Amino acid sequence: MSFFESLEAAARAKGGPLCVGIDPRIEPGDGSFGKLVDYGKRVVDACAPAAVAFKPQLAFFECHGAAGIEALDTILAHIRSIDPDFPIILDAKRGDIGSTAEAYAQALLDRPGNLAVTLSPYLGKESADPFLERSGRGVFLLCRTTNPGAGRLQERILDDGTPLYLAFADEILSWDPDPSSPSIGLVVAGNDPAVLASVRHRHPDTWFLAPGIGAQGGNADEAIAAGARSDGFGVLVSASRSVADAGDAAEAAHELRDALDSAREAKLSSPMSAPKSKSAVRGWSLSRAALNPDERRELLEGLFRIGAFRTGDFTLKSGKLSPFYVDLRRIGADTRLLSLSGRAYAELLAVVRADHIAGIPVAALPLATAAALSTGMSLIYPRLEKKAHGSGARVEGVWEPGDTAVLLDDLITTGGSKREAAGVLQEAGIIVEDLVVLIERGEEGRRDMTRAGIRLHAWALIEDLLEAGLKAGFLDENMARKVREYVREG
Repeated sequence: MSFFESLEAAARAKGGPLCVGIDPRIEPGDGSFGKLVDYGKRVVDACAPAAVAFKPQLAFFECHGAAGIEALDTILAHIRSIDPDFPIILDAKRGDIGSTAEAYAQALLDRPGNLAVTLSPYLGKESADPFLERSGRGVFLLCRTTNPGAGRLQERILDDGTPLYLAFADEILSWDPDPSSPSIGLVVAGNDPAVLASVRHRHPDTWFLAPGIGAQGGNADEAIAAGARSDGFGVLVSASRSVADAGDAAEAAHELRDALDSAREAKLSSPMSAPKSKSAVRGWSLSRAALNPDERRELLEGLFRIGAFRTGDFTLKSGKLSPFYVDLRRIGADTRLLSLSGRAYAELLAVVRADHIAGIPVAALPLATAAALSTGMSLIYPRLEKKAHGSGARVEGVWEPGDTAVLLDDLITTGGSKREAAGVLQEAGIIVEDLVVLIERGEEGRRDMTRAGIRLHAWALIEDLLEAGLKAGFLDENMARKVREYVREG
């Protein structure tokens, strides 16, 4: 059987489907070989009855040199001794072309076992071809990864309104030599149900390797509800530390396998149900509101036309002096630009998991209203100053503790006001994990949000605005250079 045929068979036989990562965090030194083998065999023996696949992370072996490679081969042989067809994913994330790609394929896949490998698609089809030429092997190519900084690149919106990770998925799956007997799966973040749902909607039959469950905050129930195929399978949930390093790894593996089974049964019994995060399903249709290239240019140029971008000497709210000022409050004077702005935010909200939009007073409230009208999402907002009359509520709108909200603001320079708004919402019991803005002025705000544990999604950067202004004649090169230097130094 091919890798994916055996994966299907194992999933239907054992349930789940659960993939257990083997990530031995052992310091290199004397005795490396024995420590690595002991760790790997312990995990394999404890988890094999519940797991449908194992995923050794090669970096944790390669850092030990020859002893690490020998230990890896010993652990792989131990897995084969349990079942010669046990699916094994070598987590290598390789990506190169030509003879180098061929050498990587030889090193990884020309060994015994029922093997697949993780690869980076950035260099294109040539980087995957040597792996795909090896009959019966599997390849999982990176689509959307779990790390917090991934969104800045992978969620960039292309001219046709498609997020980059979805464009990658479309391209990657076109490389499969025989789609009727697939060799390719996708790595899709298991800790982001909205992303899982959007990729599944686009590719209903593909296997996803979904890391990020457990230690990285992902929830198995939500991952299955958002990403499973119509038969309840198709999401290989990967957990490493939360299972392998648990006090009782066997118990942890069985509990997670059972949770995945329950989630699959719930999805099958109610195929139209959605995970609690409403945008996980709404995201399938939001991308239809995306601006086309002419509308994107119209919005960016419109900001100059209405005076929302000005040059001169300005003191910002943070106290910093700036040679330019962006005043998005002026968008409300032009209903066409307000409508385009709502759709621009919809592009960002298509890949964000939340029950509500939380507009940050006061500048962002008209924009948040436009976004709510474009998406159908509920609108709430925090009061940054507690009101002394009426209900005294700090959060206006209809919500419940435990709901999730995505912060929405006009732009970001630093993160001060965003952290304050998030704090008000969090004190009320509302979960805040994401912030969407129309314009990102520089890098300081993104750093602030990362430190606060909030993912930032920006529709456009200052550089995008400058390019539009230059092309339309609103700026000259000298002023654009001055702004760029300020942003770069800032």
